Amino acid sequence: MNTISNLGSLAFLQGGAGGGLIGLLPFILIFVIFYFLLIRPQQQRQKKAAQERNEMLKALKAGDKIVTTGGIYGTIVAVREKDDTVQLRIAQSVSVEAERSAIARLQTSEKEVEASK
Repeated sequence: MNTISNLGSLAFLQGGAGGGLIGLLPFILIFVIFYFLLIRPQQQRQKKAAQERNEMLKALKAGDKIVTTGGIYGTIVAVREKDDTVQLRIAQSVSVEAERSAIARLQTSEKEVEASK
């Protein structure tokens, strides 16, 4: 009886260490697959979009028609480089000052939209 319990404990010691690593191997493999198929491409897309947005914000000039993050449509009257703001004309005699980072996108004209189709 003593020999049977010794054999049982030896089998546990031999399979216990390898069994834990082998048991985690499918999870590690799934994570690696998810990383290369989902996470990494999404990070690259986000990085590219952020870079394009920064380029658009740097290229703003007077006369550009824009849309702010709050949904206000306007035309840039002046760009102030020192405090990173722009002055927008939103109506005939109404102008506001906004942070450059508050600009969501440039307004596209109907002709540009039709040409891109």
